Amino acid sequence: MRKSGAMRRAALMAVCGAVTMSLTGCGGSGHANAGAAGSGAGTDDAAPPAAAWKQVPGIGDRLWQRVPAGTRQIVAVYGAGPDSPDSTAELFVKQGSTWKRTASWAAHNGQRGWTTHHHEDDKRSPVGVFTLSDAGGVLADPGAKLPYTHSAAFQAPHYWSKSYWHDFDYVIAIDYNRVKGTPPDDPTRPLGQTKGGNIWLHMDHGSGTSACVSLPKSAMRTLLRTLDPREHPVVVMGDRRDLAA
Repeated sequence: MRKSGAMRRAALMAVCGAVTMSLTGCGGSGHANAGAAGSGAGTDDAAPPAAAWKQVPGIGDRLWQRVPAGTRQIVAVYGAGPDSPDSTAELFVKQGSTWKRTASWAAHNGQRGWTTHHHEDDKRSPVGVFTLSDAGGVLADPGAKLPYTHSAAFQAPHYWSKSYWHDFDYVIAIDYNRVKGTPPDDPTRPLGQTKGGNIWLHMDHGSGTSACVSLPKSAMRTLLRTLDPREHPVVVMGDRRDLAA
């Protein structure tokens, strides 16, 4: 069921780990001018490497066993370190029995890095394997294959620093503590408020987030047009050490 615009606006106060008046929400650092917009931009027009893998590189057996058997699209987010907000996101597509990397972008994750025990307002992104089921944003549907909710209710508050205003132009919900089949800004948290929630892939503003993963606009458009429910897409995310375990 789609929520009303008023409910979505209220839900935005909780996106990406709690949003507060001090800009400590998704990507907020508490500094009015934190992060230059676009400084984290990557590229999706470089020719992908010819290599093919039986298993997505850099992901160890512990997490690989959690990837659903039917998954044929993986967004891998490789964190630079357990306490770093910097990461690299790569798109892998299964072709036959092997995985091929089709795109790579610079990205950002939680301001304080990563955690295997995420909780509300810890400013860390959760490590794990999560399905990708729903999308939306301020901007019109660019041709998304995932269900897309187009609504002005996604607009970031304009009392945030201007560099954050376009963060939610495009979003893809990461299925952590949420109800699949609802808009990304649905506030329902089945595991409770303290476990955090409203964690998204969204547009990058050049610095760390509260718990989300942020990418360039071109990356979000590519993902929206590529991720297909029929391919059972997932995101596998964490710092490189945890991913490889």
